[in-house]
Amino acid sequence: MSIRRLPEHLVNRIAAGEVVERPASALKELVENAIDAGATRVAIGLAAGGIERIEVSDDGCGMNAADMALALERHATSKLPDDAIEAVATLGFRGEALPSIASVSRLTIESRVRGADGWSRRVDNGRLEGEGPAALPPGTRILVEELFARVPARRKFLRSDRSEYAACLDVVKRLAMARPDIGFTLEHDGRRTLSVQPGEDRPARVAALTDRGLHENSVGIDYDRGPARLGGVAGLPTFNRGVADHQFLFVNGRPVKDRLLIGAVRAAYQDLLARDRHPIVALFIEVPPGEVDVNVHPAKTEVRFREPSLVRGLIVGGLRHALDSAGFRSAQPAAINVPWQSESPSPSGEGLGWGLSASSRPGLFTYASPTPNPSPEGEGLYGRVHENRSDYLPAARAEAATEAPNRFPLGVARGQVAATYIVAEAEDGLVLVDQHAAHERLVLERMRRAMANGGVARQALLLPEVVELEEPACDRLESRIAELAELGLELERFGPRAMLVRATPALLGNGDVTGLVTDLADEIAAYDEALSLKEKLDHVAATMACHGSVRAGRILSVAEMNALLREMEVTPHSGQCNHGRPTWVKLAHGDIEKLFGRK
Repeated sequence: MSIRRLPEHLVNRIAAGEVVERPASALKELVENAIDAGATRVAIGLAAGGIERIEVSDDGCGMNAADMALALERHATSKLPDDAIEAVATLGFRGEALPSIASVSRLTIESRVRGADGWSRRVDNGRLEGEGPAALPPGTRILVEELFARVPARRKFLRSDRSEYAACLDVVKRLAMARPDIGFTLEHDGRRTLSVQPGEDRPARVAALTDRGLHENSVGIDYDRGPARLGGVAGLPTFNRGVADHQFLFVNGRPVKDRLLIGAVRAAYQDLLARDRHPIVALFIEVPPGEVDVNVHPAKTEVRFREPSLVRGLIVGGLRHALDSAGFRSAQPAAINVPWQSESPSPSGEGLGWGLSASSRPGLFTYASPTPNPSPEGEGLYGRVHENRSDYLPAARAEAATEAPNRFPLGVARGQVAATYIVAEAEDGLVLVDQHAAHERLVLERMRRAMANGGVARQALLLPEVVELEEPACDRLESRIAELAELGLELERFGPRAMLVRATPALLGNGDVTGLVTDLADEIAAYDEALSLKEKLDHVAATMACHGSVRAGRILSVAEMNALLREMEVTPHSGQCNHGRPTWVKLAHGDIEKLFGRK
């Protein structure tokens, strides 16, 4: 077959395939044009997820008739004053968006420059339909209708209206997040679904577009490394989601979805979150224009950095620095709303009575395994109230108040419930602490400090312990004996299917040696053998810390409980355990009063 020149309409459709993948792609280009035009307000209207109609209106600089005609030609742009594409500072610059969209839809542009008359131009799938005067305020209004109506091969691959709308909403959120100085409104099928006002500060704008609770459960970021700067907000590790749809990344004000940046975020949170949980972050990276190539992808959603290691270190270091400043903070549950019921205890004695049914808050109050109470003390108030029922008491301990709770952020210990949870009284509420989760984090942070100061102290076993494992597991441990010794674990090969443990990290005390060695063998198998244990120190240390922590079911004295609380208050990341679960929660006085119908 001989080579032939493609017709213009086919060239335009091919170009549209690179730029306009779905309604969200077209919307992104139109809103970016509005932002580049200096708009202070952008109004967006969608119908059927953007498939039937996309309308974008702005109060930007506008276009005259000549500029409007030129804007519909391919590779014509006002955003590159010279040939220095590496110095581009605007969101758009390729000059492909409008002609590409116009080639696969019915496009109407109305625009007016301040001090001049408005003008309108209509294009139907690449063919000019007409033009003429238009009445509108200064700015631009663009209407896209029947996207891909004449390209059935593309239209049949579009998803449902709801899915396409979700993609459009995500695009608007990201652009609105990047420019808190601009107001945005979005309407879908006549219903307003998003509205943010211009002039908001960045944390407030991010919270408004993601989760209102983020404002109270996040830390601000302001971090410099060389010529690069990182700003934004990062959610506390315990304020997380099951999918990574709330990670918003920006480079020089441009929303991007870049693997390098996503990987850096994951690395920064790696020992603070469970593997199936994802943080909520909005990160704004500022680098010199010459250090980043924004011309990598037609849709401009990917970038390439001249020094990737610098950017990765900026994100990891900035997030770590910000999260360290959070100290013992943990994401707290929203205020408890319990519908009050004015009812007396049922004749059968079921429920809690006094207006609060046991089903009002399932799972809020849980008791340990019932234990018969044959002692005379069981005839006290609790025994009299339940005299017609089996006498079971929750496994709890209470202590007399000896210290004022207003001296400490996490309060002072008042007792222990189910030999697992510490109950503390703080100045502003009741604090519940998971003793194992909290101590696990404290042990890990101690091990980190010990490693930074030259190594973890070891404790020799009076009698070396033999741990039997599969031969491959023994081989993995044997290859890492020297590295494990730096972590305070002294091992020796003891036959083909056993390891001899001569010393353990002193921080772990008298833990489960067999379980520790077995889990470490599994941990080493979980990552590439080429990596050193120092590169995976957090995983290995977390495994050790878990085995050396105070276990659930252990009775603690008041002094031990208070010591744990005081150490939590001065230890970074103590608000979550090594697996990302919260270590403590607080019931504010107002929440408790709601539970009992006092307010």
